[in-house]
Amino acid sequence: MKSAITKFTLLTALLMFGMTSILSAQTEEYKIDGMTFGMPEAKVYTEDYNGSPVVGEYITQAPNLAPLDYEGNKHHEVRLDIIVQEVEVASGVRYQAWTFGGSVPGPVIHVREGDRITFTMKNRSDEMVEINEPMSQMRVNGKRAMGPSDLSAVNKDGDWTGTSPYMKQMRENNYQKNKAGIMPMPHSMDFHAGTVAKDDKWRTVGPGETITFDWVANYPGTYIYHCGTPSVLMHTAMGQHGVVVVSPKDGYTEDYEVDREYVIVQSEYYLTKGDGDLYQFDFDAAYNNDPSHVVFNGHQTILHDQPLKANAGERVRFHFSNNGPSGTSSFHVIGGIFDRVWLEGHPANEMRGMQTVLIGASGSATLDMIVPEEGKYILIDHEFVDAEKGATGTLKAGPRKK
Repeated sequence: MKSAITKFTLLTALLMFGMTSILSAQTEEYKIDGMTFGMPEAKVYTEDYNGSPVVGEYITQAPNLAPLDYEGNKHHEVRLDIIVQEVEVASGVRYQAWTFGGSVPGPVIHVREGDRITFTMKNRSDEMVEINEPMSQMRVNGKRAMGPSDLSAVNKDGDWTGTSPYMKQMRENNYQKNKAGIMPMPHSMDFHAGTVAKDDKWRTVGPGETITFDWVANYPGTYIYHCGTPSVLMHTAMGQHGVVVVSPKDGYTEDYEVDREYVIVQSEYYLTKGDGDLYQFDFDAAYNNDPSHVVFNGHQTILHDQPLKANAGERVRFHFSNNGPSGTSSFHVIGGIFDRVWLEGHPANEMRGMQTVLIGASGSATLDMIVPEEGKYILIDHEFVDAEKGATGTLKAGPRKK
């Protein structure tokens, strides 16, 4: 494991050196078909920041989706720092994950088509970052944890829950039982929702470095984000992935409103028992596309332990993303039919009356379902080998509200 990581570190260092010499010339901002292109050059720097690893008003823990309580478009300031966390992915199975913000999958970012995002990410893989302790007790490398952008956001209890809905939800529902860890590695961010030059915005940063760049959500849909540093297979499988939900500016349909919205992320782990108590990444299994676990929202049983809720007669919307890194998904709800489906979450890609939706790695769909009656509905990858490895969940429906 250590020798393989060293090999990937050297490869990444060479890649970073090459990128510094080939960054494309920046263009001025311009518009085509109402969409905005030509973002300023990314900035890479060092900063004295050891505050909340997640900052932003509309950032949540899956399956939650923050409502967009504003009209028109907005300029979002978003921070997702890279931190190492020991997490539980199934009963008795824990490993040191490489994360965006602290969980696998990473936080759900919700914006509207046309919004601008100024994104900041510090590589803190060389820091012990405890994300579920009160600020008064929190230490990062022996120093009190407080960052400049937190000064107005820390709540009255003196913790990080005021910096984003995600941090509050993680504090209240730490289902992966996080523990801080250290594993210094170079990392990067690749937003599939962003239309920018990868050699600039998606460039790799080393431990202690911060990158800031802008992008505009030009296309509606549900999009994966992931680390783009080689080996991308390894970095993604180690936990560095999440989703951005870009709601269409004119909505999906005027025929009705949905009663509930949920975010479901399918992903794979390739883990084998290590020498100690922790599991570790299995290179051979990953290369052979033979996952040890296939899960919804990062944990083998979380959507059974904490089922999604609805009532008979309600319309439920699922924003489903198959983050892979390598497998496909045949998403199905036992006892339900998807009334309307928008492939990739784009309103122009509408299909109706679908029993199962085939979604490839990094693909997505937005799916509406009418809950027919009171009872339990099983969410499942109908590729049953994946279901046997954990890709299942529950929607628990109560009686119809009259």
